[in-house]
Amino acid sequence: MPNSPDSPVTPDAPDAPGPRLTVAVLGPGGVGGLLAALLSRSGHRVVCLAGEETAHTLRTTGIQVRSALFGDFTAPVDAGTALREPVDVCLVTVKATALDAALTRIPPAALGDALLVPFLNGVEHPALLRARYAPDRVAPSVIRVESTRTAPGVIEHTSPFAEIDLTGAKVPRPRLEALAEALTAAGPATRVLDDETAVLWAKMAFLAPFALLTTRYALPLGEARTRHREELASLVAETAAVSRACGAPADPAQALARYDAFPPAAKSSMQRDAEAGRPLELDAIGGALLRAADRHGVPVPVTARIVRELREAGR
Repeated sequence: MPNSPDSPVTPDAPDAPGPRLTVAVLGPGGVGGLLAALLSRSGHRVVCLAGEETAHTLRTTGIQVRSALFGDFTAPVDAGTALREPVDVCLVTVKATALDAALTRIPPAALGDALLVPFLNGVEHPALLRARYAPDRVAPSVIRVESTRTAPGVIEHTSPFAEIDLTGAKVPRPRLEALAEALTAAGPATRVLDDETAVLWAKMAFLAPFALLTTRYALPLGEARTRHREELASLVAETAAVSRACGAPADPAQALARYDAFPPAAKSSMQRDAEAGRPLELDAIGGALLRAADRHGVPVPVTARIVRELREAGR
C-alpha cells in the first residue's frame, strides 16, 4: 500500500531514534490520527487501518495536524482497510462502541508477534483482547490528551499536554521500553509502569465522574462542578471506593482538585459524542464501573442512578 505520488512530505521531520518501527493504527481519529502523524514525522513507517474512503484520503493527503504543542504539519502515512503485512506495533484507538467491528481489520494471524496497544476507555477490554490475541503481546495503556478529528485526516490537538502510560503485565519489558522511547521522541511524554490495574483504574477513577456528570446534565465541566458539586463529590467517592476494591489506589480529594484545576469549558468525550448524536461509551465506562462495584460489594447509588438516567434517556 504505497503512498500516492502526491503524498505530502514533512521536510524537517526528525529521524526516528533507535530502530525504525512499522506501526499500524486501528482507528485514525482524534487520538490515533495524532499519534500516527507524530510517529510518521519522527521517521517511523505508519499504516492506518480504516474504511475505504478514509484510507483513500489518508493515502492521498496524509494527516494534517494543528497543535499549539507540536506545531502545524502534514505527515504521510500508508493506509488500508485491513492489516496485510507484518508490523512491530498496532495501536488500537477506536471507541469502545466500535471495537468488535474494528477488530476484524486485524486478524490474529496478520498481527503475529506484534505488540497490541489499546488506548481505550474502561477496564474490561484487556480480557477481550487477550482472548483473541497472544496474551503476552497485549499492552493495555492510557493516554491523556484532548485531540479531535474534524475531518478524515484532519486533527486538532487542543490540550497543552499529551501523556502516555504504557503497561502490560505479561509483555516483555524491553518491547515496552522501545515503544516508549519512540513515542517520547515523537512528542508525547511516555513512561512504562508495572501495575496494569493501577494504570487503568487511575484513568477510570478520573474519567467516570467527569464523563457521567457532564453528559447527564449536558454541561461543560465548570458549570457541572459548581451546580452539581454534591453529585460530583459522590461520584468521585464511589469510583475511588471501587478502584480500591479492585486493588488500585485512589484519592478522592486529589481527584476533586484535578477537576477544579481543569478549564471550565472542558467537555468529556462522552458529552461530545452525545452532542454529535454518536453512540456513547456508557457501558464501557458506567456499566463497567457498576459491574466492578457489584463484584466487590461496593455501594454506588449515585453512579447507578446517573447511569440509569442516561440509559433511560436513550444514551
